[in-house]
Amino acid sequence: MSATETAIASAEAHSAHNYHPLPVVVASAEGAWMTDVEGRRYLDLLAGYSALNFGHGNRRLIDAAKAQLERVTLTSRAFHHDRFADFCTELAALCGMEMVLPMNTGAEAVETAVKTARKWGYRVKGVPDGMAKIIVASDNFHGRTTTIISFSTDPEARADYGPYTPGFEIVPYGDLTALREAMTENTVAVLIEPIQGEAGVLVPPAGYLPGVRELTRERNVLFIADEIQSGLGRTGKTFALEHEGVVPDMYVLGKALGGGVVPVSAVVSSAEILGVFRPGEHGSTFGGNPLACAVALEVIAMLRTGEYQERAAELGDHLHRELGLLAGGGAVETVRGRGLWAGVDIAPALGTGREISERLMKERVLVKDTHGSTIRIAPPLVISKEDLDWGLDRLRTVLSA
Repeated sequence: MSATETAIASAEAHSAHNYHPLPVVVASAEGAWMTDVEGRRYLDLLAGYSALNFGHGNRRLIDAAKAQLERVTLTSRAFHHDRFADFCTELAALCGMEMVLPMNTGAEAVETAVKTARKWGYRVKGVPDGMAKIIVASDNFHGRTTTIISFSTDPEARADYGPYTPGFEIVPYGDLTALREAMTENTVAVLIEPIQGEAGVLVPPAGYLPGVRELTRERNVLFIADEIQSGLGRTGKTFALEHEGVVPDMYVLGKALGGGVVPVSAVVSSAEILGVFRPGEHGSTFGGNPLACAVALEVIAMLRTGEYQERAAELGDHLHRELGLLAGGGAVETVRGRGLWAGVDIAPALGTGREISERLMKERVLVKDTHGSTIRIAPPLVISKEDLDWGLDRLRTVLSA
């Protein structure tokens, strides 16, 4: 067997089959390119679901990690360390907020946001104990813990994991009327992705997000923005909500915050909201560890330049112009997205999203499918226009075959 076949066979034999990866085995990567165990190079148009916004092996991030590795990597939160205060201060400032509660993964951050909203509801809003409700949108993807999948509408994420956690109301994404009707005096929060990534890069109707902000403010309900995929430069702004001039009560961040180097996530909000926690009520051994803080501080410094947001905006305009030319031509039904992020619905007659992804892999381009007929395109923000065009040419080749 080839090196690829050997590695895949071993993985299949000794790991749970909870993923269905493309049959490529990556050995190294740099920038927007990955090299497999056979020495073949592939253009990465997925960027780790936006975790690799700054590219593979970004020198600033690697150097920051190496320097911190030589000093201290973990203290637990039993003690202070010398990177923690700077991380919290700088991230709060980037978000225009006051306080940060660091965790590790995106799902942990969403769980933290849920706990925060409930505790705020009981201690600040005065909701009766055990009665707090959080409104979410259909077709959401916020993670895979038992609480989070309890308010998923995706059968693959939800099936066979009951009993499910109560306390959530699901309304159609983009429907302000349904949101208004679902609100009661016990509603403590609305948890929304400004752009639904896993659902196929769904952008809500214009005015929807400002409408959510207005409704939540009127009803004394927290607006929680899950910007784990959409945030930190992906859409051409630091946060996707900025496109409509909206500021939430709480950001949920992850993925790119760790630069693809270490897992880093956080809930960022006001002192009033995050101030509901007292020592011992919530935590994480690795949350806010020195290594994570060092890398995240470099990510924040890079975002402060505005360079990556501007690049995502400019290349994103180009990406959507080129993809738009494919729509309606028989091979592509619809293109959606914002910035360097697109969902492309492939005509069923041409093949499934998985089949198109496999054909693109043979052309040395890596994307990933979702929901049957959709492929997602989300290259690292450092990709060159020439490389992006090369990848788009390969897509045209596959679609015209």
